[in-house]
Amino acid sequence: MKPIKSSSVIVFIQGSSLLKIFGGFFLFLFMIFSISGALTALKPEYRLSSNSVHTAANKITGEMLYHLIGWENHHFMQGLDKQVSSPTLMNFLFKLSTNINLNDPRSLLGRELPSFSLYDQKILVAGEGTDYTNIPIESSPPTDFLRAEQEATLQNIEGLEKSGDKKQTVNPPHTTGDKKVVYLYFTHNRESYLPYLKGVTNPDLAYHSEINIMKIGDKLQEELESKGIGTTVDKTDVQGNLNKKGWKYHQSYQESRQVVQTATATNRDLTYLIDIHRDAGRREKTTKEVDGKTYAKLAFVIGGDNPNYEKNLRLATELHKRLEEKYKGLSRGIIQNQGKGTNGKFNQDLSENAILIEFGGVDNTFEELNRSAEALADVFSEFYWQAESVNAPVKDQGEKK
Repeated sequence: MKPIKSSSVIVFIQGSSLLKIFGGFFLFLFMIFSISGALTALKPEYRLSSNSVHTAANKITGEMLYHLIGWENHHFMQGLDKQVSSPTLMNFLFKLSTNINLNDPRSLLGRELPSFSLYDQKILVAGEGTDYTNIPIESSPPTDFLRAEQEATLQNIEGLEKSGDKKQTVNPPHTTGDKKVVYLYFTHNRESYLPYLKGVTNPDLAYHSEINIMKIGDKLQEELESKGIGTTVDKTDVQGNLNKKGWKYHQSYQESRQVVQTATATNRDLTYLIDIHRDAGRREKTTKEVDGKTYAKLAFVIGGDNPNYEKNLRLATELHKRLEEKYKGLSRGIIQNQGKGTNGKFNQDLSENAILIEFGGVDNTFEELNRSAEALADVFSEFYWQAESVNAPVKDQGEKK
């Protein structure tokens, strides 16, 4: 028999090299976890983010996900309406990669035209006649105008003080007692109305330190308290504080945030936070006739960049629905505001029951605004007491009534 020759390969590995490999690997893992932990621990405003990626992610709807999964498992397609056409893969990828929606020209123009992104709002619930051509506009007054402290002469103010007097009411069937549960405040507290500013026709100049949206707070407080809901009105001059600090108009929410935090820390009973504003839109967009009387239309604005978004939206949706039932067409709907060029929070991250309401526009009168305040108080009180009855503890069957 011939001897079988065998060959063997001997590999020599130095211990120091092996330690370096394992050490480098564990160092890599440590760095990955450390960087990930640091990024997630940062406050949202300091985190690295991509507006394009964020916008693309927001474009992915439940329907799109059903279609994506349905391409692999056709049983998922049964959950979709048969009339809904399935998008092609190319169209789907085009939308995600470019963030361009051919049905909404703003997705293209907003990146090309200066300041056009300010109009990049989203209608969550459309009121009667509301579309992207007439959504609420928050115009900023000229900086020099706000700091000049030169105000227009007032007109048509006869009877305004009288209209704010407390009216005699019977005792409501329900009451919060000494508790103040509704907090009204004004981030843009000097927003005013043209009918009361002599010689002023430019909507961007409709501001005044005396006659402004804070008068709506007085009327809304009166109506809510007549229905047993304790309400407090905070008339902090936010604009005056900005002038003293040398801050700009876009820092208004930063200033009002301190006001709201102080108030809620002082009074733990404050549950509903309502920031009252005035739209810059003209009369034809902000006025509605209901039962032969003209009202200033209401618009709800929800900040999309806050953790309480869903609950804030639920509150606004409930109030909108009730207004539609009793005062058809008074609500302009619910608008979402977020992203570049806007605050995106509006202090609504401070409470699960925080909303921003636009009361009318620059051409509305306080007669119309007061009617709207009455209507809002009407539906809000119904909602509030219904919610209280649902949340009230159930008495034990053996407990004596």
